Amino acid sequence: MKYLTKKRVVLFLLFIFPLICFLILSTGENNFKKLPILTEGVYNLEETLNKPVFNNKVSIICFLGEDVEALKTGIFNLNEKIYKKFLDYNDFQVIGIYPNKNQSNIDELKETVSKYTQNMQKWKFLALDDNTINAFYKSLCVKDSLTNLGIAKAFILDKNLNLRGRINDEDFADGRLEGYNLNSVSELKSKMKDDINVLFYEYYAAFKNRNKNKADRKEVGL
Repeated sequence: MKYLTKKRVVLFLLFIFPLICFLILSTGENNFKKLPILTEGVYNLEETLNKPVFNNKVSIICFLGEDVEALKTGIFNLNEKIYKKFLDYNDFQVIGIYPNKNQSNIDELKETVSKYTQNMQKWKFLALDDNTINAFYKSLCVKDSLTNLGIAKAFILDKNLNLRGRINDEDFADGRLEGYNLNSVSELKSKMKDDINVLFYEYYAAFKNRNKNKADRKEVGL
């Protein structure tokens, strides 16, 4: 009991307990079904840029475009409802993609967001040329188009660069929820947050299964 400090109890209640509750509640609803893959293997920017970008993490992708001001409210929503909720997850990051000619506006955006967020470590901002932005977005294979290289939606990429989302969402005629509306607080804090939790549980369950298999093999001398 000497290790059960007040700080550990607070951390458990804030981060671990809510995830456990979510997993218990979701058992009956989806039996831990995986978050559907909508597009497999999107354009790997690391091969073009010759530098780490995705870093084997769950990446939330947003396209900031030429008119950052038009997306500012949505970015604040994403920061409050998603970024801060998953900030303490090691394998999580948010990547804001923008045209390299728009650096001054992005610097201003980063400065503004940092006033409301002490830890900006997992906010990544990536400058690309227009053609690369269009090629990367096209590889997502989604319905909506970019406007001036930006869009008020955020996209979930898993560690293998697959686009994740929903295939039976009641709010879409074809059931496909491909990107999450940055201007809808309710969509971010319910659908997107839940879907990211499901994805992280996939990795947690796979990790547990791998370790169980190792233990089983050890028991039989393999």
